Order: sequence, then C-alpha cells, then structure tokens
Amino acid sequence: MKRKDFLYLSGMGMSALLLPDLSAYANPIDPLQALDRVDPKIKKELADAALNAAKSKGATYADVRIGRYLNQFVATREKRVQGVANTESYGVGIRVIVNGCWGFAATNKVTKDGIAKAAEQAVAVAKANAKIQGEPVQLAPQKGYGEVSWKTPIEINAFEVPVKEKVDLLLNVNDIAMQNGASFVNSAIFAVNEQKYFASTDGSYIDQDVHRIYPTFNVTRIDRTSGQFKTRNSLSSPMGKGYEYMHARPEDKVSGIVTRYKGRYDMLEDVKEAAKVASEKITAKSVEPGKYDLVLDPSHLWLTIHESVGHPTELDRVLGYEANYAGTSFLTLDKWQSKNFKFGSDKVNLVADKTQVGSLGAVGYDDEGVKCKKWDLIKDGVLVNYQTIRDQAHIIGEKESQGCCYAQGWDDVQFQRMPNVSLQPGKNKLSVDDMIKNVEKGIYIVGDGSFSIDQQRYNFQFGGQIFYEIKQGKIVGMLNDVAYQANTQEFWNSCTDICDESDYRLGGSFNDGKGQPSQSSAVSHGSATTRFNGVNVINTARKI
Repeated sequence: MKRKDFLYLSGMGMSALLLPDLSAYANPIDPLQALDRVDPKIKKELADAALNAAKSKGATYADVRIGRYLNQFVATREKRVQGVANTESYGVGIRVIVNGCWGFAATNKVTKDGIAKAAEQAVAVAKANAKIQGEPVQLAPQKGYGEVSWKTPIEINAFEVPVKEKVDLLLNVNDIAMQNGASFVNSAIFAVNEQKYFASTDGSYIDQDVHRIYPTFNVTRIDRTSGQFKTRNSLSSPMGKGYEYMHARPEDKVSGIVTRYKGRYDMLEDVKEAAKVASEKITAKSVEPGKYDLVLDPSHLWLTIHESVGHPTELDRVLGYEANYAGTSFLTLDKWQSKNFKFGSDKVNLVADKTQVGSLGAVGYDDEGVKCKKWDLIKDGVLVNYQTIRDQAHIIGEKESQGCCYAQGWDDVQFQRMPNVSLQPGKNKLSVDDMIKNVEKGIYIVGDGSFSIDQQRYNFQFGGQIFYEIKQGKIVGMLNDVAYQANTQEFWNSCTDICDESDYRLGGSFNDGKGQPSQSSAVSHGSATTRFNGVNVINTARKI
C-alpha cells in the first residue's frame, strides 16, 4: 500500500482519532508469520540477562519488556482493494532506577548479549540523569507474581482468518452500500496482536497475549441536483476481541430508531442502514439554535467521556507534568482534597477499569507489572480519585499503583495512560423509548463526530453523526448541523437519567495520543443512553 493511500484510508470516519500509520511499525511480514510464537522459557532467559546486567551495574530496580507487536490492515474502496498491510515489530525495552533516577534503553537485538548491553546503557542513562534530578523516584510497593500469563478471551484469532475472507466481506459491504444509494464507500478491518513479556527485579515474569479488532466504513451520498453531500460512518466500536466480533447474533442487535450493536457487530446490516441514513440527511432540516434536552447514545457519549472525564482525571495532567495533545486539567488536587467537589449530578458514577472483558484497555497486568483492577473516579457526582502509576501513587496517598502504566511499543518508555473510563448504568429499569417519552424539546444523538475542548478539559463543543428532533416525547424527524456546547462541570451536573444495564455498550478509540515523543494507546468507554437537560445547541452550518 502506498503511504498516501494509507493516510487517506486511515482518516476516514475516525472522528478526529486517526488510525496509526503502519509505516511506523517496522517490518512487513507474510500473514502466516504472525502465527509464529516465542517460547516463554526463552523470554525468561532473555529477561534474566537484562535484569542481572542491570543489577550488576548498580540498578536498585529494573524491569524488562520483550514485545512482539503485530498489525494487519485490510482496506477497500467501492469495487477495489486499496491495500493490505501486515507488519511486525519485535524488540526489548529496559527501564532501571539508579541513584533514585530513571534510565531507559531499547534494542531490537533480541539476544542475551544484545539485551545485556541495552541494560548497561539504561544504567548509564540513569546515572547521567541523577546528576540533574532533584528528588528521587518513589515507587509504590509491588509484590512479585512469579511466572503468570494472561490472554484476551478470544474465540477466533483474527490473524488466522485468511485475508481473502476479509477482502470478500469488505467488498460485499461496499456493494450493499452502493445498492442502497451510496455514491462512495470505504471500508477497512484493522487487527492488532500484542505479545508482551514483562519481568522485574520484584520477581514477576508475566506473559500476555492481547488482541484487538476494529471494522469500520464510511459512506458518502451526493445529491447531484443540489451539490450537497452527507456521510455516515459505521456504528461499530473497536473492541478487545477476536474475529468472532464480526459474527453477529440476533441478541447482539439493539433495535430502535437506529440499529445498534452490543457484543458483536453486523457490518452488512449497518452499512445498508448507513447508506439510507446518508440519503435522509440530504433533506433533513437544519437545527434551530437554543436550549435542548439531549438524549445521548453510547456510540456518541463515549467520546464526551473520553475528553471531559478520561483526560482530566489523569494525575500527570492534574500535576502539570503532562500537557501534550490534551492539555492539563481543571481537576486540581484541591478539588479532590475537599472531598465534596461536585463534578456531576448524583446520577453520575464514573469508574476506571482495566479488567472489563471485551474492552480495548483490558489486560491482566500493566506495563510495570501491576495487576489490573477497577476503581471509582466520580462517585455519586463527587470527584474521589485519579489515575496513577507506581511513581505517582504516593502523591495522592495511595499505597499501590492503580495499574495505568503502558507503552506503545518495546522501544517506548512506559508512562501513565488512560484506563477504560465508563459511566455506570442506571439502577432503575429505563429503556431508550421510555426516556424519549419524557422529553418535550430535545435531540437524540447517535454516533461520534468532531469536537473541540480547551487545554484544561473544561469548555467544550461536540458534534455527532445522526440527530433526531424530539417534540413532546416523540421523534419527529432528522436534523443537520448540530453541536452542543457546555463546560464539563455544568454538563455532567445536568445529567438527569441513565438507561439501565440492558442498554449498556462500549465505544472507544484505537488511537489515543499522548506524550512527546508521541505514543498511542487503545481505550474503551462504556455507558447506557443518558439524558442531559438544558444544554446549549448551536447550528454549525457555514453560510456562504
């Protein structure tokens, strides 16, 4: 695949969160090579070579990550295949503490000698850094787990599925779109397998096999008479699952004004509906600005959670240590210390969870050997905690890390990354239809769109994909040019109702950027359909 074609395809329908450029992921490989495995016994011997070398040179702590990162991207447009890419990146990253300071080095020479030399280099880096660092690193205690393993609970390894089967599916998707009125259509399947081995001087040897998949498409409908065009992207979510995600069952479909998917995904049915919706959007009326009650589907709300909750509860942003991509945070320590900062209404309970089955962020252990867990960030509307890693925990009085450390690849140093952050469903039985029945003047929003948010994650504006006007408890038609504006605290305090667990679904990002040099990570955000009252809606149409 040519680079310009990949960049074009990776940008389609990603709602400003682009798929990563595979050219940064090292070597092209034959798809069958992705099925090869490295024996954990060999990994342990290599890891010990690194740990022993680091300790012999003066390290008081060391960890080693042996990583094999596999990526496959299959992309099509209308009746042709745009490209198929299969890549592998394999190497070792070593992190040490010497004289109270961090040092890091990496190598793609995966031999005992190569790894030992990298460990020595990490020690040298730490010693150099120690000459200018003021305060020593304070690591939260962490027990060793011995030899353990964890694997994403998949049924079908996406890398075992022939590329031809994926191409045939995508071309079928495109054909259905064109038959139902689409003028253009792009479709793609992106699969990831991270084979990660972690070892540390704490006594852990952790072998993990992480799988993720993302099917997506973008449909465009052009009205030749008026010259207008409208699009609709897939309502799929990237998931921490295998290829079984592509095999939808009847119970995976959530019927309604728009068909949504819970558990598994029907790409063929979704694209058929998408082509028809894109046509309907051509004649939909433009929204009248004003105050509306918003009914937000999980396929939309995940992005608002990501930007207005996920990022501002990252402790490094709160402390001002990190500002790249997403800025710092308005959730300063004094708000947490007060124990009564009203982030949202009493309905709002937001949790961080690195263990949620099927989520993008689900792993057994993070990239510094901490066993992952679930904890509260916002409880009954009140800010109660942040996201931390081992060298941050003491700052907020935590006795252990929350397992939020992650590195994009073996040659990247691990640092604090967002876990899955989700809004808990309502406790009382409430369907989407019942929620809409109680809305006099509102808008029902499905799918994510463009957004803007300030550098403290406070003032924001969000668009979407599909907008339906609600009048006196009924859907009366489709709208265009909708975006809502609020500040984070005002918005979450306007939350009045949340549907029950039967409507709970995951959305997420395959590529959440952070850091300098930049790294990306995958993260999910769950919710049920949620109502927010009296939110300011603007008209985004450009007048020429």
